[in-house]
Amino acid sequence: MSSRRFAVVTSRGSAAVTNRSFAAVTSRASVLSAACLAVLAVAGCATTPPEEDPIQIKLNDVDKRLAKVERVVENQSLLDMANQIEALRSDVRSLHNDIDVINHNLESSRKQQHDLYADLDQRLKTVEGRGGAGGASAAAAAQPGSAGAAGGASASGTQAAADGTDKASYQAAFDLLKDSQYDRAITAFQSFLASYPNSQLADNAQYWLGEAYYVNKSFPEALAAFQRVVDKYPQSRKVPDALLKIGYCDYELKQYSEARDALSQVTTKFPDSPAGRLAQQRLEKMSTEKH
Repeated sequence: MSSRRFAVVTSRGSAAVTNRSFAAVTSRASVLSAACLAVLAVAGCATTPPEEDPIQIKLNDVDKRLAKVERVVENQSLLDMANQIEALRSDVRSLHNDIDVINHNLESSRKQQHDLYADLDQRLKTVEGRGGAGGASAAAAAQPGSAGAAGGASASGTQAAADGTDKASYQAAFDLLKDSQYDRAITAFQSFLASYPNSQLADNAQYWLGEAYYVNKSFPEALAAFQRVVDKYPQSRKVPDALLKIGYCDYELKQYSEARDALSQVTTKFPDSPAGRLAQQRLEKMSTEKH
């Protein structure tokens, strides 16, 4: 009986020793496994390529976005600069237009002064040739509505030119135009052309008749007057200006095809003249307006 108990006690003791040994082994294995996992984790982080590193990927993305923003800013700066350059070019074109208009006005003024000086020179020669009495007669003939002027109107154009009365009549009509008395200027130029058809000033008178109509916005009448300059006086210095004004009249009458033809003739035949430059400007304006 005692030997049986001893055997049971011995058996239970062996089992307890065995359980403690197994627990110790298991604990050591767990610690070893955790250490291995830690080593593997560190090794894994150390061997991750930069292109797969999340932080590096984010940095690369930020760099790309920053470069894109810089390109946008740079392009916007270039666009602003281009706009400024275009604005400056527009200002320069506008200045060129103003200069052309001023040159045209100066040329017209020079022609007017030339006519005035020629008239004055002719009057002085008349006074010197005829003496005091002859000079008084010439001065009376120069006055609009005087008996001398009436006599000149009834004479032929050639004889009137020799007497100088055609220049006085022309000057009287031109003065009305300068004084903005356009209706009276129209009548005066018409009278001049009827009285002195062969005068050397007939082409000028015909042109200024057209100008008086044009200023009065009587565009059909102005067109006919300017066309007569081109047709009847093809060698006149007024032909370029008359052609230009024909284009202007057609433009005002909305006859855009005819206007373009007339203006193109000016730019082709008289490219370096003030009229040629003004015609080119009007053609550009018509192109902008889709006419």
